[in-house]
Amino acid sequence: MVGLSHSAFRLLLLELGGVGLFFSEMLAVSRLPIENETVSPFLCRTAAEFPFFYQIFVAPGQDIVPAVERLHSLNAQGIDLNLGCPAPTLRKQGAGSFMSPELIKKSIATLRKATDLVLSAKIRLGPTLDETALLDFCRMLEDEGVDLLTVHGRLQNEKFCRKPRWDWIGKVKDGVSIPVIANGGIFTVADARRCLEQSGADGLMLGRGAVCCPWLFADIARDVYGIEKREHPEKHEIYFRFVELLQQRFQPERRLGRLKQFTSYYAGNYQFGHHLAASVQNSSTLEEARQEAEKFFAASA
Repeated sequence: MVGLSHSAFRLLLLELGGVGLFFSEMLAVSRLPIENETVSPFLCRTAAEFPFFYQIFVAPGQDIVPAVERLHSLNAQGIDLNLGCPAPTLRKQGAGSFMSPELIKKSIATLRKATDLVLSAKIRLGPTLDETALLDFCRMLEDEGVDLLTVHGRLQNEKFCRKPRWDWIGKVKDGVSIPVIANGGIFTVADARRCLEQSGADGLMLGRGAVCCPWLFADIARDVYGIEKREHPEKHEIYFRFVELLQQRFQPERRLGRLKQFTSYYAGNYQFGHHLAASVQNSSTLEEARQEAEKFFAASA
């Protein structure tokens, strides 16, 4: 979710309702100690974005302790270790889902010794479907001090088009005593219901589904958890509110790229949304992108 789960988007979700916990974009422990939180698009955050877990990744040879100390100073409520990202850049570094078991165990032990904050880890199901190996791995994480586990229901090299295996998340839930959050393939309230039924998970993490439909948290909170939902604005109003929040939270040079990323997902709400995505993608300024969006929404009304 790099470039997507930033402060402007998180504030949009807060306004729409239904969110119980925020995670940062994925952060490199090598850069955290020197990042300026007042200007860094990865670290800027308001007091309203709470509770907040910073998600980190670590590669071989990197010292994790200075990053932990920095997160203490940033008033983190928790630290999340990414053990599931399959991106090629992390493969080259031996990080994310490519971390060796030895480094994983060492990193968690170091984290646990360096902080009293809640520790969470995000994983996939592994390189192959192997229940014994998966449960042994998850129990090791718990034994080393992980307090909360998020499980993405796909194998290490599976693409997002592959239907997630929510029932395998259930195997993890049954095999550990810490809370388990289910992740992957949740784009509707019906998806949320089925995921919870199959996994028995303690909660849900939304990624791409939240970018496509930022009001989905509120819908799930109302229809699945019975939490009263506030009425959300029209879809075009939500889009322009996001533009406003980008202007409030980021320097001018950092706004347009994030709008383009968001629009590529959000456009899926419209029958001819590819026209919206293309026009925004081809815009050279934020104002031009906003005007193109206004024309699209007017034609779609």
